[in-house]
Parts: sequence; structure tokens; C-alpha cells
Amino acid sequence: MSNMLSKRLETIASFIPKGVRFADIGSDHAYVPCAICSHDDTASAIAGEVREGPFKSAQKTVRQHDLDDQIEVRLGDGLDVIDPSVTHVIIAGMGGSLIASILERGKEKLDYVEQLILQPNIGAHHVRKWLIKNGFILVDERLVEEKGHIYEVLIAHKQGEGSQEIQEKELLFGPFLLQEKSNLFKKKWQREYSHRQEIIKQIKQSKQPNQEQMDQFQRELAWINEELNNES
Repeated sequence: MSNMLSKRLETIASFIPKGVRFADIGSDHAYVPCAICSHDDTASAIAGEVREGPFKSAQKTVRQHDLDDQIEVRLGDGLDVIDPSVTHVIIAGMGGSLIASILERGKEKLDYVEQLILQPNIGAHHVRKWLIKNGFILVDERLVEEKGHIYEVLIAHKQGEGSQEIQEKELLFGPFLLQEKSNLFKKKWQREYSHRQEIIKQIKQSKQPNQEQMDQFQRELAWINEELNNES
């Protein structure tokens, strides 16, 4: 699979079990469905695209790999492309607030979905917040570094018995990532610390500083500082 996929996409693909029917929303060139289905002839997929250009690119990739019998490329908005046969859904390579809005708009389509594999480029807390609010439970989180960017991959299952309590701080960092606190986690949040310092500086310099926004960033700075300096 590695010859077709980047490290980020390979991590995402690794969470699709053998033999399932899955959908890749915003599939672009359909690399993930093609990589999975070319290594698993029992898998099948829907590659969804909202724009004509990427839709045609996805069709081309599927044809090139002779996978038309396993992968259907569909043109449509978000989760509109899926049907009840789909048990696993991938949404990757977008902002967290966009992923959350795609899930919200199409949530009636998720009744039969067992697992969500979500990779927000930024704003992962928006995704975690949506999951907890809408009957999904986080079961795993991964960090992947690629071309100087550190990505978060979130895995969620349809909630069964019990519930998942996530504090505001865990929504920001990710409960699993916070627990593991890897070197990559520290690297990511050192960058985020500097980024938030810069934002606070810009807010202070504005003609009408947004105090609520500044308080939130100050609170996050304190949390980051605490986690980076707490090795227990």
C-alpha cells in the first residue's frame, strides 16, 4: 500500500478492516479506496467528491487500477453519497469545523455506520465535540508528521453502553494523545504555544480587542504550558 499512499493516508487506511464496505468522503484522486481495494478483493468502497474536477480524477484512478467492480465514484455533497451498506466512513484532509459540519448535515445517514475515521488538518476539537454530542465514542487517536505538518487522526465508534466524558482540555489535546504524550505531541504543542502567543499579541494590538477570545487563548496557553512541563 505504501507505494500509493503518503504516511498520513497510509495511517488512515490502516483503520479499515478487511472485507468491509466503506466510503471516502472528499476522496480527491481516490488513492485510499484504490490502495485498500487493490490489496483486499473482499473490500468495496464509495469514493465521494463534491466537485467535478476531483470526481473525474477519482474515476481515472479507479479505472487505471482496474477497480471499477469494487469502487464506485459518486458526485455529491458530503454524506449524501453514502447508503446503508456503508459501515465505515473516512473524512480526511479538511478543517475540523468543515468535517463537523459535514457530519452534522448528513447525520441521518450515519445510522448504519460503525466507525468514523476522521483526519482534520486543523481544529480537531470541533470534531471531538461533535462526536461526543452525537452518540459516537473516541476509541483511538494518532499523530502523523508529514512534510513538516503534524496531523491528528481520530477513530470513533457508534456508542454502545455507557457514555464518554471528555473535559474541555481533552477536547483540545485529545484524550488518548494527552495520555500518551509522545515526542510528536510535545513538538506539535510547542508550535501551537508559539502560534497562540502570536494570536494574543495580534488581538491586543487590534482597535477593539475581543476579550472573550483572548481569555480562551490565555486559558489554552496555560493548559499547554502545564502539559509540556508536567512529565508525571
